[in-house]
Amino acid sequence: MKLHYRVVGAAWRLVSKHLGSTWFRLHGAAIGDGCVLYGLPIIELANGCDISIGRRAVLCSKARFTALGVARPVIIRAMSAGAVIRIGDNVGLSGTTLCANKEITVGSDCLFGADVVICDTDFHPVNPEGRRHSNEGIVSAPVSIGHNVFLGARSIVLKGVSVGDNSVIGAGSVVASNIPANVIAAGNPCRVIRQLASVETRC
Repeated sequence: MKLHYRVVGAAWRLVSKHLGSTWFRLHGAAIGDGCVLYGLPIIELANGCDISIGRRAVLCSKARFTALGVARPVIIRAMSAGAVIRIGDNVGLSGTTLCANKEITVGSDCLFGADVVICDTDFHPVNPEGRRHSNEGIVSAPVSIGHNVFLGARSIVLKGVSVGDNSVIGAGSVVASNIPANVIAAGNPCRVIRQLASVETRC
């Protein structure tokens, strides 16, 4: 069985060298050289938006190709005119959802566990009157994920948040405020647990 998965994985990597760039171009997005797609991500851009992914990224949209499995394909949506999503080099995304109304930036060498969600908007107004259908009063603010950040499985990063270089966010965390560089943080709401030892940091 393990041999079967290795063969299938190798075949996917060969196909996706060509498929990845073509799939992103078809949707008006850009992707760097050496990227690998396991399954096809969902890519959507509103008019005037910009989505770009750097080199050697791995996007896993199929449960069989990652240990925890994924509940959905990778989803990358720039939803409003002028919205930007920029992802650096050598980033691993497994069932990750990124939805930008303004801007989401992700540094290089990041690792996102299964089914991480990053969004820079509330999607709906907080005011209860007409909340379901109204576009009035929706709050959005850019999100910034630094270099070499590890977001644990099913963690959620909300609007206006920055996560500093090298930091680790525990699985299932809800990140509603800024997290500094070189720390381990977890919980709902996500809080710093401890500093990373110097031997654990790279940048």
